[in-house]
Amino acid sequence: MKVVIVGGVAGGATAAARIRRLDEQAEIIVFERSGFISYANCGLPYYIGDVITNKDALTLQTPESFFSRFRVVMKVRHEVTSIDTERKMVAVINLDTGERFEESYDKLILSPGAKPTQPAVPGVGLEKVFTLRTVEDTFRIKEFVQEKQSRSAVIAGGGFIGLELAENLRELGMDVTIVQRPKQLMNPFDRDMASLIHAEMRKHGVKLALGCTVEGFAERADGVDVLLKGQDPLHADFAVLAIGVTPDTQLAKDAGLELGLKGGIVVNDRMETSEPDVYAVGDAVQVRHFVTGQNAIISLAGPANRQGRIAADNICGGDSRYGGSQGSAVVKVFDMTAACTGINEANAAKAGIAADSVVLSPMSHAGYYPGGKVMTMKVVFEKESFRLLGAQIVGYEGVDKRIDVLATAIHAGMKAHELKDLDLAYAPPYSSAKDPVNMAGFMADNIRSGVLKQWHLADVDDLPHDGSATLLDTRTVSEFSRGHLDGFINIPVDELRDRLDELDSAKPVYVICQSGLRSYIACRILAGNGFDCRNFSGGFRFYSAVKEDRLLVEQATPCGMDRE
Repeated sequence: MKVVIVGGVAGGATAAARIRRLDEQAEIIVFERSGFISYANCGLPYYIGDVITNKDALTLQTPESFFSRFRVVMKVRHEVTSIDTERKMVAVINLDTGERFEESYDKLILSPGAKPTQPAVPGVGLEKVFTLRTVEDTFRIKEFVQEKQSRSAVIAGGGFIGLELAENLRELGMDVTIVQRPKQLMNPFDRDMASLIHAEMRKHGVKLALGCTVEGFAERADGVDVLLKGQDPLHADFAVLAIGVTPDTQLAKDAGLELGLKGGIVVNDRMETSEPDVYAVGDAVQVRHFVTGQNAIISLAGPANRQGRIAADNICGGDSRYGGSQGSAVVKVFDMTAACTGINEANAAKAGIAADSVVLSPMSHAGYYPGGKVMTMKVVFEKESFRLLGAQIVGYEGVDKRIDVLATAIHAGMKAHELKDLDLAYAPPYSSAKDPVNMAGFMADNIRSGVLKQWHLADVDDLPHDGSATLLDTRTVSEFSRGHLDGFINIPVDELRDRLDELDSAKPVYVICQSGLRSYIACRILAGNGFDCRNFSGGFRFYSAVKEDRLLVEQATPCGMDRE
């Protein structure tokens, strides 16, 4: 059996190694357009920022090491230009010599990945406007920064690569601005949770131009102007386009393969395309979203590697199936960590799913053990069934651990209230006896059983200020004096039982505290005395962080540029 693989990074390299492990006799040839194989896309910004100092560390394998171990022929700087599915041949060009030739195959795997999205605006392709996708891209940016002694950069795009690159350039001492058309960074997060990411970026000196649209680039002798709609241009030494990626599927399109969402290659759960003996994996394929069941393009290394393994299994006579992607991801944001899995509330609404959520601010480990830090968790679930839909966490220690537990729970089909039953490891330096994931489950279970009623950020503007309800803040007097919501009265929770006569039991009570815990206790006191009580999800700490961010965005210059 002869297998030809187009693309030698995540999915392609994984497939090649797996085929060899299953079939020692197979002939395996990989054509990779770039000069590197099996490289770590996610590590590229950290080489630019000198966190990774050895450029050889970016590549997990070389063509020589791959051949030595797996007897797989890795041909770098070779581009497949066309596929003849009837003759089972691919046309190839050696990019170094210009030589053209054909290669036959019995089985073909397409793993071309994705390319940086290039908007149709003037100036794309200028010398001082970069993209970051390959090792070569990384070297170009690194060399430019060093040779020109660059002191400023504008990054168009506030996704994973944009944030990581902004952090690394800032750590080099550069002036960095992120331009993002949506009014938030990191679209996998709900806007309220993204507020916490914004605060950390601003804290470290990154300027945010949220709600801004890039209309083009103009090169100047001393740098580049980034042209913005309704805003004066931003000037910097260079700019980086990081607005997302697009499936690189022109080859598949020309070969007549069925394409779907955003031009992604349509595959079944065996990673088979519409043409016999042709498989496709990685960022170029359309997948089923594990939570919504809808078609999706999810460009992440983990799914690409698993898909490569599945295609290899099936080529070698197995029957492996891909169950879908749920978008689990984590990103370093200076001193913080932000992570997500599944879908957020905004995407649940787009998918037509009625969702609810709990927001909590637990400590990373036992409060009595030194060094614990607060994290903010948002767990999203379906209203009627309580099926887990997604989660977002922003914090310091232990974020990655909790998001992985929640990702596993989603994959297992667990209900939100069943999180309370998970038997998770506990020792004071690592967690609490009631782990944050358990706490989210307790809250969901209280909602399901009717013990807890909530009100959310979206309800703040619609609170009844006409006297038909009681608005109650149960923090201490000193906390209340430092800031509170308009119209709220202050009765500290520890005084509440003795001051119930100050409240009208005929009126519903909307309660808030700093994190949501004391107000929940207050609600139980009130409910036990005949009151109808609703607890604010997230607490005043969460509310104030979101409000501050929205004021900075909405009341800034026309497109949301942070003021100096």
